[in-house]
Amino acid sequence: MGARPDDLAVARSRLYLTQLLAEAIACDADLPDRPEKLQAWSIAHTEKVGTQYRQYLKARRAGDTRQYFTNKSHALYFLKGVAPTKLVDGAWLYGLLQHWRDPRFLPLIQTYLEELGEGAADKNHVVLYKKLLGTHGCLQWHSLSDAHFIQGAIQLALAQHTAHFLPEVIGYNLGYEQLPLHLLISAYELNELGIDPYYFTLHVTVDNASTGHAMQAVQAVFDALPQVADKKEFYRRVVNGYKLNELGASTNSVIASFDLDEELVAVLTAKAGVGAQLHSDYCKIAGKTVNEWLAVPAQIPMFLASLEENGWIKRHQNPENSRFWKLIQGEQAHMFGVFNAYEKQVIHDWIAGDSAGGTGSRPISFRARQRLATQDSPATMHYRNSALRSDCSIPKAWCDSDATMPSHSDIDADLHQLEQRLANAPGKDGAMTLLIPLLSPVHHHTAPGLMATRLYTRLLHDA
Repeated sequence: MGARPDDLAVARSRLYLTQLLAEAIACDADLPDRPEKLQAWSIAHTEKVGTQYRQYLKARRAGDTRQYFTNKSHALYFLKGVAPTKLVDGAWLYGLLQHWRDPRFLPLIQTYLEELGEGAADKNHVVLYKKLLGTHGCLQWHSLSDAHFIQGAIQLALAQHTAHFLPEVIGYNLGYEQLPLHLLISAYELNELGIDPYYFTLHVTVDNASTGHAMQAVQAVFDALPQVADKKEFYRRVVNGYKLNELGASTNSVIASFDLDEELVAVLTAKAGVGAQLHSDYCKIAGKTVNEWLAVPAQIPMFLASLEENGWIKRHQNPENSRFWKLIQGEQAHMFGVFNAYEKQVIHDWIAGDSAGGTGSRPISFRARQRLATQDSPATMHYRNSALRSDCSIPKAWCDSDATMPSHSDIDADLHQLEQRLANAPGKDGAMTLLIPLLSPVHHHTAPGLMATRLYTRLLHDA
C-alpha cells in the first residue's frame, strides 16, 4: 500500500532527531516542574490567550491596523511559508496507531484521527491546507529555506521513531496542541483579507483546554507516566520534547520575514529565465528591450524603476491605472497565464502600495462572501462520494446491512483494491494492520487514506 523509507533514511532521521533534541535543551520552556501541575498550567495558558485575544479585538474595533498581515500578499506569503509544517499536520502521532489496544495511547490516537478529520475530506487538515494553497497559487513552496522544513522534519522523525522517543512524542504533542494566540489572530486577519480561515478556526475548536486536544495532551502525560521506571526522567524527556516546538521557522518568524519589494523581485526573477527569450524587440524601456532587461536577473530592480519612470507602472494608485498590470490581468491581457494567483497578488499589492489604505483596509471578508455558498467543491464531493460508496463493501460486520458492492473503474481502482484486501483480512487485527499504513502522513489525505481512516476509526471504537 506504500513504500517504506529505506534503512539508511530511517537511521539518518533518528540521528537528526537526536541532534535536534540536544539543541532543544537550551531552549526555554514554560512548563511546570511537576506533571501534577499541567492541567492548571494548560487552563491558565488558555485563559491568558483568551484575554490577549479580547484585547486584540478591542484594539481593532478602536481602529488599530492589522497586527500580522500588511496586505493579502503578505498573508499568502505566510500560508506558503508554513506549508512544510502544515502539510504533515499531526504526523508526530502516527507511530502510536499500531498500539490501538493499549488504553494509555487512546487519547493520542484520537487526536491523530481528528487531525485526519476521521476520514472526512472536509475536515482532514492536510486536505484543507492543500486546497487553500491551490486556491491562491501557493503550491511552489519547495524552494523555501531549510529552516522552514525543520518542524515538519521533526514531526516525521517522531512518527518514525516513536518506540524510542515516546516521552518526546508526548512532550511535543503537549506543546503543539496548546492554543496559541497567533492562531486566533491569523484566522481573524485572513478572513478580513478574503482568505478562507477554516483551516485555522478548525484548530481553534479542537485545541481547547476543556475537552479538546490541549486537554487530551495533558491527559496523555499522566496516562503514559511509568509506574515502575523513573517518573522524573520520563517527565524530563517530556519537557525536552516540548521544547522541540521552538526550533526552526515559526508562525511569527515567517510573518516577520515578509518584504514586499524583495518578494516582487523574487517573483520576477523566477520568470526571467524563460521570459528573456519570449518578448519581441519592438518595445524598449530606457533603451533596452524587455529581453535584455530580463537576461540579467540582477537588473530586475532597475527594470521595475524604469517601468515606473516611463509610465508603465503608477505606484500607489489603483493597479487598473497601470499599463503593466493590464498586460497581466484584464481583457486581452497579453501576459494572461504567466503569473499564478500568488504572483499576481504580489504584483498587485506592490503597485497599489499606499493606495490600498495600509494595514487597516477592510476588503469584503471571506465569510461575508461565502454566506450564501452552500455547495461543496467538486474535489470534496469526489472524496465524499467515493468514501460513501467504498465504505459499504467491506465485511458486513463493519458496515451498513443494506450496503451493496458498487461498480468500479480505473478512477477508483485503489479503493476497489482496498475493499478486496479488507474482505480477505483475517479479522479485526488483520484489518487494522492493513489500514495503518494508509493513515501515514504520506497517504492519509488521499482517497484510499481517507477511506482507511474512517474504517480504522470505526474499528477502534467497536467493542
